[in-house]
Amino acid sequence: MSRRSARKNAFFLLFQMDFSEVAEFEQVKEIFFAEKEEPVEESDKAFILSEVEGTREHLAEIDALIEQSAKGWDPERMNKVDLAILRLAIYEMKWGETPVGVAINEAVELAKKFSSDEAPAFINGVLGKASQI
Repeated sequence: MSRRSARKNAFFLLFQMDFSEVAEFEQVKEIFFAEKEEPVEESDKAFILSEVEGTREHLAEIDALIEQSAKGWDPERMNKVDLAILRLAIYEMKWGETPVGVAINEAVELAKKFSSDEAPAFINGVLGKASQI
């Protein structure tokens, strides 16, 4: 699995967590990986979980950066797809090992594939501002 595919799976898992009726992260991730059509290699699983756990660990700080960068947009009222993309990208930019430009590009690509037509520009703008904070 490529980094792009692993990142996409991290996005899927973050998104799933927002809508899961299961409260415990351990259960959500077990269900997530059990439902995959193809098994996920351990190295890819480690990357996916590192991204998701890091995002969860810094969630309050990430949401504060989103609020600062997306003037007038409360993260709780944002489209859940866009919010998951932003959270993952900001985690990668601020606490991960992904270069800022790569994190922004990957987030825009996820938005093109999974969100509205306006989302890529919105994501790009918010992440551009967040990268400077």
